Amino acid sequence: MFGFNFDKKTLYIILIVLVVLSLSRMTIESVRSLLLTLPAVIIAITFHEFAHAYVADRLGDTTPRSQGRLTLNPLAHLDPMGTILLIFAHVGWGKPVEINPNNFTSNHSKSACEAMVSLAGPLMNFIIAIIAAFIYELIYYFAPMTSFMSLLIALVYLVIIVNIGLGVFNLIPLPPLDGEKIFRHILPYKAQEWLDRNAYILNVVFIVLWFTGYLSIIVAPVIGIIGDLIFKLVDLVFSVFV
Repeated sequence: MFGFNFDKKTLYIILIVLVVLSLSRMTIESVRSLLLTLPAVIIAITFHEFAHAYVADRLGDTTPRSQGRLTLNPLAHLDPMGTILLIFAHVGWGKPVEINPNNFTSNHSKSACEAMVSLAGPLMNFIIAIIAAFIYELIYYFAPMTSFMSLLIALVYLVIIVNIGLGVFNLIPLPPLDGEKIFRHILPYKAQEWLDRNAYILNVVFIVLWFTGYLSIIVAPVIGIIGDLIFKLVDLVFSVFV
């Protein structure tokens, strides 16, 4: 994701409210779940932002490379506020990957290059989810189910869910999400101008949908459908080769 233009003060207030509400309802089981969610979130954000940086670099823009973003070091990609929100509110973001469309050397248009860079993040999340699903099945079918393996399989399952969630969330066609830049590439020029003029209003719409919970109502079924499809794909592969 490329980052928020929305008032950071407002986001900090939302962050504090969400964290306080979450902590007030925590049980021992929810604390355990929180600790398992943390590495899943770090993996999802790190690979998501690295994918943006990698594709931008391959298309000729060395801005992410010069800023140290062409790495799988989580410290280069984690945004403190976005990470905490992803843990507690299940929607969040990483440190925005900065790009300069004027640096693209690809034969594709600048708009197409921006769309490809935007798509790279969610696509990487889905790839990680598929890989994690294969690992999940391998552990489930072939590893002795000790307490450690139970913990590991729970962690791998969270890696799957968090990556699907981050991928789907970022494909929503509203700024500042990746989906908006992907979607605008296929729109006529006048529609793109309209998006530019109304970017702040669309940011507000996004925040309202998110904070009221309507965003989760929209996203949750999609996450479930994609999760089911991934596990069916993995089961199909296992039925053929195992």
